[in-house]
Amino acid sequence: MTAPSPYRLLLCDLRTDQVLDSLPVQQLALDDFIGKAGSMSGTVPIPNRSIAARARAAIVPGRTAVWLERGRETWWGGILWTASVVSDARGFLGVQIQAGTWDTYLSHRILYDTLTTTTPTDQFDIVRGLLDYVQNTPGGDLGIEYDTATSGILRERTYSRYDLPAVRDLIDQLGAVEGGFEWRIASYRDADGRRVKRLQLGTPTIRTGHADIVLDHPGPITAYTWPIDATGRANAWQSRGATDNTNQAADSLPRMSTLQLAEQDVAEGWPRLDGSSDYSTVADPVTLDGHAGADLAAARAGTVIPEVTVDMSRAPVSPALIGATVRLRIRDLWHPKQLDARYRVVGLGITPPDRGRPESARLFLEPA
Repeated sequence: MTAPSPYRLLLCDLRTDQVLDSLPVQQLALDDFIGKAGSMSGTVPIPNRSIAARARAAIVPGRTAVWLERGRETWWGGILWTASVVSDARGFLGVQIQAGTWDTYLSHRILYDTLTTTTPTDQFDIVRGLLDYVQNTPGGDLGIEYDTATSGILRERTYSRYDLPAVRDLIDQLGAVEGGFEWRIASYRDADGRRVKRLQLGTPTIRTGHADIVLDHPGPITAYTWPIDATGRANAWQSRGATDNTNQAADSLPRMSTLQLAEQDVAEGWPRLDGSSDYSTVADPVTLDGHAGADLAAARAGTVIPEVTVDMSRAPVSPALIGATVRLRIRDLWHPKQLDARYRVVGLGITPPDRGRPESARLFLEPA
């Protein structure tokens, strides 16, 4: 006999957060990240007409909010974007659903007005200003909250309505410069039991104050993947910006950043590896250089995002770990001298228990 799932699916009206229904869900999978959208998928079984009627009323892609609870804690929140009614050869009927974290809403909101910071403004305040723009429009308020903390980094920005930019892209670009920041929208219940969607900002990174959890392999770590990838590595970089239309008599050409070089890499024996990026709405040379410098720093580091799979019955893992540090201790043939290092959790995926398979978590890591 299959044990009851520890997870509970709440379906709510997206704008008011009024509960519409709570339905069972099978084949559940969820993840959440810093720096990119998280997702949730599952299948709502339809065993009878009553459940079918309830599902039809509550499952409305684009206007239904999804909260996933584990026991008394909220583990995930987001927006239902797609649903597919599926009937198999055995007559089993279900609704396959897919949802994205709250930040995916900002990919569906476009800046239709020109916004300008008239004086140097803290970069966190620029983000909050963009969120206010979204939530102050009729139908746009999803109840996303934020604090008033500042980063100490001042920026000047002009966002033109003629570019028709997605608000999410503007926030991502603002954070992707030297001295930038990370952001996400966290889901949780506060001390009063209220469901909360809260903008988190951190410069240069989001960090939470949880004490390090020690994870061992062999031990609670049941598997791991450790990529070593140089396909995106670069030690020279130039970024291309907006087209310069100031001289009407000359051909319009894009602005170019200063060529950024990491001469130390070549001195240490690396070959010259070039990279580039496009920022078609960026006209300010200082901002364009800031993008190029940040892109070069990321490209020099290469793509190394280790992933470890943890048996949740043997380690205290939850979404609250996102932004926290863990201490990994791995000893095997690849690490004959035990790896003992600290890593920051930048993403987490959960696989619920199923038919004797223990509940597990995948932690996506970067050096702390």
